[in-house]
Amino acid sequence: MFAILGVVIVLGCILAGFIMEKGNFDLILSAAPPELLMIGGGALGALVLSSPKDVLGATFKGALSIFGGMITSKAYYLELLTTLSGLYMKIRREGLVAIEKDVERPAESPIFSNFAKNKKNHEVLTFICDTMRIFSTVNIEAHEFETIMDADIEATVHEALIPAHSIAKVADALPGLGIVACVLGVVLTMGKINEPAEVLGHSIGAALVGTFLGVLGAYGFVAPVATNIEYRAKETEAILLTAKASLTAFVGGNPPPVALEAGRRAIPIHKRPSFEELEQAIKASKGK
Repeated sequence: MFAILGVVIVLGCILAGFIMEKGNFDLILSAAPPELLMIGGGALGALVLSSPKDVLGATFKGALSIFGGMITSKAYYLELLTTLSGLYMKIRREGLVAIEKDVERPAESPIFSNFAKNKKNHEVLTFICDTMRIFSTVNIEAHEFETIMDADIEATVHEALIPAHSIAKVADALPGLGIVACVLGVVLTMGKINEPAEVLGHSIGAALVGTFLGVLGAYGFVAPVATNIEYRAKETEAILLTAKASLTAFVGGNPPPVALEAGRRAIPIHKRPSFEELEQAIKASKGK
């Protein structure tokens, strides 16, 4: 729940600084609700106006995903490579025809069943099965498989980045919407021009809260949410690139150990298992 921790840190530090400067909390509390309605409602309306239905649904889903954990770890990549090892070894023992049922119904396959239990693995599993389905039924060159896989990865990552791009555009709009709320506050203040200076000061301060909330919302919350979603899309890309590296090596005629090593080398360094760790994981999977 690092996202929640980030929210607490942002709000805590900013409000703590305001308190240290003897700020008037009553002013913010009284001005915030209408300002938030104008800024938040305007941002939501702009998002709805700019987004097709599918994009809008993906954007809200992507925003909620930041409260979950990341997918990958060293253990995750070990599981991915041991799954591929089981697939390669079956092909070597029984031939390509033997994996037809495995790639058609991976959830029922002894090779893929454990990997398929995690719903987050759906895209990766589909990627592997579609690639091996073509390999087992169509006679094309290894480099053509790589082209097909590249197209698949590009399409998957592009779709995964759509929520990040949509939310980033909302972040860009928030300071402007904050200025809109501030201008409206100034308009209201001008209607009180004959009031005492204390009343005018309070009214101008309330108007400036709109600018404050717009800028804070953009750079303190919404833009970081977009960045978080982008990291998650890149995480999916890293998984697919790992699978691609291994599959490309195997389809190119390399033995399973070489194909698995190609996949291991494609794993980001901070999550990459060692050669010995991969070897032990494969031995352990064979003993099950």
